[in-house]
Amino acid sequence: MRSSTWSKSNNIRESDHLQKYLVAHDSSRPSFLGARGGIARRIGGASLDPLTANAQVSNHKVIPQSLEASRLKSLQTLGVLCGFGAGAWLGAAEAPTKFVQAGVSPIVVSLLMVIGVFLARWSLPALIRGTGQIRLDVREAPHLIVWGVLAGCLWAVANTMTIFAIRDIGLSIAFPLWNINSLLGIFWGFALFNELRDAGRLRWVSVIGGALLMFAGATLLAFTSSGQMAAEHSTRGILAALCAGILWGTMYIPYRKAYLTGMNPLSFVAFFTIGELGMMTVLALSYAGGPSALRQELVSTRPALFWLMLGGFVWVIGDLFQQYAAKYVGISRGIPLSNSNQLWGLLWGILVFGELRGRGSWLHAQVIGGSLLMAAGAGAIALSTVRGKEHVRWDEAAQRERQRYDVDANYVQAGLEGKFKADGDSQSGRNWLDWLLVTLATTVFVWLAVLARAPKMTLNWNALIALCAVMLIFLACCGAALWKVTRFN
Repeated sequence: MRSSTWSKSNNIRESDHLQKYLVAHDSSRPSFLGARGGIARRIGGASLDPLTANAQVSNHKVIPQSLEASRLKSLQTLGVLCGFGAGAWLGAAEAPTKFVQAGVSPIVVSLLMVIGVFLARWSLPALIRGTGQIRLDVREAPHLIVWGVLAGCLWAVANTMTIFAIRDIGLSIAFPLWNINSLLGIFWGFALFNELRDAGRLRWVSVIGGALLMFAGATLLAFTSSGQMAAEHSTRGILAALCAGILWGTMYIPYRKAYLTGMNPLSFVAFFTIGELGMMTVLALSYAGGPSALRQELVSTRPALFWLMLGGFVWVIGDLFQQYAAKYVGISRGIPLSNSNQLWGLLWGILVFGELRGRGSWLHAQVIGGSLLMAAGAGAIALSTVRGKEHVRWDEAAQRERQRYDVDANYVQAGLEGKFKADGDSQSGRNWLDWLLVTLATTVFVWLAVLARAPKMTLNWNALIALCAVMLIFLACCGAALWKVTRFN
């Protein structure tokens, strides 16, 4: 059926393809289609509107047209806002891993978080806009399912390593160390997806300078942690955090492939979580020594089930914002921006859990100084906004992905512009399956909340309430902006 439909509409889509893309943006050359605002010409039976009247064709090579300035600016602003929102929510999600110190196995902690992630990554998309978008993405770009599952596998292993890192060197120190994923994000974005190409000297300086600041901050924190812990614990914790950063940095390759091809972030995270849960289950069974031993550990942690799965749910909200940031400002900018979670992790570790209490002002200064260096580097990278010329190179990378996997040009272009479909079809509403997913997830969390017990830890409740309030503000602002600008596309 799909092949037949494709054949019938092929000529129309090729004409639409010419409307969407340009060979170059050099206004000094004579226009192939006439001056801007002139009468639209007809090519292959398709009428070209005045907005595409500056198109140029050379050697039969068509290069994508960049978004108009106002739309590009709106998407850039949205991506930056989502990056900040991601930092706040991702920073809070690791707080429940403090239960590791209460005797819960790190593998069990990670498994329970992933179960919470699985529930959230299917129920939230169903609640926000229904599963109709997922069916569309499967039909248009089925190859991305494999990439999504692969990314989920990498995430599960990396998240497990962070549990060991937090246990050995603490939350406020481990956070900045694994955020070297920003450096890999910059590299992969440039090497594979044309990010920072034709960006200009100032933006290159911002990115390189920011990367150096982040490296300096990570080095300072590694030195601080190794000098404060027993040698065996500090070395293991540092290595675990760094390996997690490498895995997460590599995970961003599937992210960018998905969004350049046109996939909706709400669909990508649904495929992503299949890899997460599958890989985490294998790791948990191997570590525990079989199903029976794992079952016993889960039963023994019943009072903590709600808090750990809630941590996974919080992570998903932050990760959704990170996905939209990666889509609209790229992984070379969106990932460093979302890595402001290091400061939120610092706040949770110091203010709520009192991690560095009584350990000397010099240690506090080193940890805070290293975190601020990394945050300043991430900020410099994130503020190097995308210009029109660079966005054209993004479009070139998108067309390369489209041609490699034979994806509909309208589908790709709609994804780049933050729209549902290029042909203007209306979005499908929620169905019984969507409400079933939401009901099941809600029931599980309510049931676990009834069984939950408050952790036996000394907490600063005033700081905890204040941080939660700020997170809710970010949630409201980012959610409203996503709906207004893209309708969560």
